[in-house]
Amino acid sequence: MAGESLNFGALAIPAVTALISFLAYSSQFLFLFLEPGPLSKAETWKFNTLVACIWISYYRACTVDPGRLPKDWSPKSSSVAKDKDGKSKGDADVSVRQRWCRKCAAFKPPRAHHCKTCQRCIPKMDHHCPWTRNCVSHFTFPHFMRFLFYAVTSMIYLESFILTRIDVLWDNRNLPSYLGPSVPALCHFFILIVVNSMTLFALVVLLLRSLWSLGSNVSTIESWEIERHKTLLRRARHFGGYLDGPDGLKIRIKKQEFPYDIGIFSNIKAGMGGSWNVISWFWPFAATPDRKSGLDFEVNGFEDPNVSWPPPDPDRIPRRPRPVVEGDPFSVPHFDSAADEIAAFRQRQEQDLARQGVDINNIRRRKKFHERFKEDKRSNGQSQIYADLEGEEEKEENGADVAEEEEEEEEWVHEVRESNRNIDIDEGEEAWRNEEGERLNDFGVDEDVEFYDEEDVPLSVVRDRIKAGM
Repeated sequence: MAGESLNFGALAIPAVTALISFLAYSSQFLFLFLEPGPLSKAETWKFNTLVACIWISYYRACTVDPGRLPKDWSPKSSSVAKDKDGKSKGDADVSVRQRWCRKCAAFKPPRAHHCKTCQRCIPKMDHHCPWTRNCVSHFTFPHFMRFLFYAVTSMIYLESFILTRIDVLWDNRNLPSYLGPSVPALCHFFILIVVNSMTLFALVVLLLRSLWSLGSNVSTIESWEIERHKTLLRRARHFGGYLDGPDGLKIRIKKQEFPYDIGIFSNIKAGMGGSWNVISWFWPFAATPDRKSGLDFEVNGFEDPNVSWPPPDPDRIPRRPRPVVEGDPFSVPHFDSAADEIAAFRQRQEQDLARQGVDINNIRRRKKFHERFKEDKRSNGQSQIYADLEGEEEKEENGADVAEEEEEEEEWVHEVRESNRNIDIDEGEEAWRNEEGERLNDFGVDEDVEFYDEEDVPLSVVRDRIKAGM
């Protein structure tokens, strides 16, 4: 209908369904007209059994609920930094924090992310798959893996049938054409070869990537976060180990190990539903992981248990609110809910920025790092200062040798030069891309939530937790 945009995403599942049907069933019909003839009874049973497993796994990957967070969920322990005597430190430790989703107005468990399509936080979100129109999460990942496995296995089996018939056609190439297959059959066969080979190549790459993710217990989003953390470490090295946060805050950037890699077999068990039953890993009717799971995960113990993942990122830290009642700058207003507090803070922030002539529509976007770096060099002449700050402290902590220093220097120069290419024009640091050119938005994550709405817990929620004795 004119004036209405076509939702191409709605065609994804029908397209995959048509592709499976074409490869699985039209091929068997075609083989009736190609030498050495139709599939044997054993081949037919094996092939169609694999196809049945594809249908079951794909259906479950598309229809199983990826999960949602309990409304009353909250962290088990406080994340307030304490000294060795158990007393709270005066300064906040940005690596010890509670994750709060502003859109859901709720605490965010470890490894959860807010999906822009599902419009909610998804437990252990890997990515939002356009071909299943569903999130690959803690609950759907096993079904997704089985779908990939059976799809690749069945297409390899089909490829063997195709190669056998190609060999026969080549051996009979000198025979008269009327003794060979018809032109429509040859055209069908050619299309089958191209479609199966290209699809098989793409799914093999995806399966290998997913197997690596399963074996290392690193989701697609977390692999992006790991690369982002390495970038921040490279940047901080040239600023004495610190990066600038909002409101002049200096953030210490230290190497942080990924906490959820607990060994390859334990990783596979955790990713495939938490069972050691290897048969269930391949069984298409295997149960979906327990709905009570997906909120807490075993860690390897390499980091302090109070340190959360992802590591601190200065560009993700919001400006600190300054709650002020008009006429009384020393009082803090009372809010009945977190939403009221957020709305009041936004209103005060907009008023302050409006008085300064700042565009309130862009208050959450920090300038791209390379722009801030160039401005600092021009205005403060800090180029040599930054070079000196890298100093002996970093070398002592990291044990870096001269070769590593030179390699990191080259990476730093390359990063600054390539920033214009890796970050979209007119977008802030949230548009940062990894080496494959991906940003969080490409995984289905709501970037505004992940970069600018993931903030300190509202004061009203903190007060409620204190009153509850938490």
